Amino acid sequence: MKIREEYTCPLELAHDITRGKWKPIILWQLRLGNTSLTNLERNIQSINQKMLIEQLKELMEFGMIDKRVFEGYPLKVEYFLTDRGKRMIEAITILQHIGIELMQENGMEEALREKGFIE
Repeated sequence: MKIREEYTCPLELAHDITRGKWKPIILWQLRLGNTSLTNLERNIQSINQKMLIEQLKELMEFGMIDKRVFEGYPLKVEYFLTDRGKRMIEAITILQHIGIELMQENGMEEALREKGFIE
């Protein structure tokens, strides 16, 4: 995804960067530290490798994440948040808290407990 020439406001651009099901979840996983493609795929339910690679590429284009390639065989690659990505985590954290509130208000505490979001 490329930056368009015109936007209504800067929020529209920020929305484009995180638009979709997977990008916020990928960023949320990367807040835990550097990790491999395999670990991301394992920790994000229902995402396939092709989709994951595509989303990682877009997040790199926008400067949210980067990757480090290590010499040797087998090839080792780690993805990590950039400073911009770390700032985006602050916004995603707020969204996470609002989601938890709404789930609690709608009687979904058990699902939150199972996932470790509440005790």
